[in-house]
Amino acid sequence: MSQYPPSSEFTSQDFKMMSRALKLAKRGIYTTAPNPNVGCVIVHDGQIIGEGYHYRAGEPHAEVHALRMAGDKAEGATVYVTLEPCSHYGRTPPCAEGLIKANVARVVCAMEDPNPKVAGRGIQMLRDAGVDVQVGLLESDAIALNQGFIKFMQTGMPLIQLKMAASLDGQSALCNGQSQWITSPKARQDVQRYRAMSGGILSTSKTVIDDNASLNVRWSDLPQSVQAQYTQDEVRQPPRVILDRQNQLSGDLKLFNTDGERIIVSQDGDMTPQINEDGQIDLAATLKNLANEYHIHHLWVEAGATLASSLIKANLVDELIVYLAPKLMGGDGRGLIGALGLTEMAQVIDLNITDVRMVGVDIRLTATVTTAKKEAICLQE
Repeated sequence: MSQYPPSSEFTSQDFKMMSRALKLAKRGIYTTAPNPNVGCVIVHDGQIIGEGYHYRAGEPHAEVHALRMAGDKAEGATVYVTLEPCSHYGRTPPCAEGLIKANVARVVCAMEDPNPKVAGRGIQMLRDAGVDVQVGLLESDAIALNQGFIKFMQTGMPLIQLKMAASLDGQSALCNGQSQWITSPKARQDVQRYRAMSGGILSTSKTVIDDNASLNVRWSDLPQSVQAQYTQDEVRQPPRVILDRQNQLSGDLKLFNTDGERIIVSQDGDMTPQINEDGQIDLAATLKNLANEYHIHHLWVEAGATLASSLIKANLVDELIVYLAPKLMGGDGRGLIGALGLTEMAQVIDLNITDVRMVGVDIRLTATVTTAKKEAICLQE
């Protein structure tokens, strides 16, 4: 992603310290949205003298925390930061400026900032001030840490993770609509973790009404590691975005009686939808609006077969998270996704499975749509 190739001169200590910075950055995955997760470590004479991570939007960046801890010892030190130090004034001053004032000698960045307001300017500011800057160390790890932020900065669209759950024979519900519960408690707890890491949760009024779903993060179901690191008030409740084209939602639903912001997409709701020529909500326009106006850069989708197929057909899904339960529900059940209108095998959507693991008694598959197939879908549209 960066124009700066990784240097062959990185030492084993460089890798060790950047790994530490990445580990620190991960501490913000439940709190920083819509800002990126960033970690910073300051080293002098082989010893860590300061470190920190970005905790929440509007609060000090990782470099500021690390510099405060290091104090005067930062002079002549090496700084390891997972994202290029910012060069512009936002709600906080530029981090590049702070590093220059601290007289650090060297800065190692995992990646360049994709934000057009930065995009190499922080690196250049440091170099102009005589700071030795190297970029690209463990870059792929840094990219993986902020995929929603990166996608928004590059495209103006949010990252979309589509969650689905099915029996081993691919059914998401019985023929009468019953679906609770297909997966095990462990899988449902895993979903809570994904919800908490997202910038927002997208669903439909049908799903909310059918399941009387709250769609918020349940503290009691989060991993012990999260509960040990944060208090319940610190863990973000992502806004719940509900598509309600026909204004079917009512105030007695759990959605309206549980913690967390709600964004109702309807004519009478919080966000007026754009309607396409088929009379349906324009999903691409809606997602773009959520990213740009509501600052939701990462959406976790929990909905039925209709929305799932619509998102896939519109080429809007970045990653599928599929839970497969060791159950058989029969051919008279309801399928995992709706009709895609395919008539030839050449049209079948190919997936790249990136991870397979057991979650309790269930299998969790993580997959992306292959690049070639995504391009083909775009051409068809």
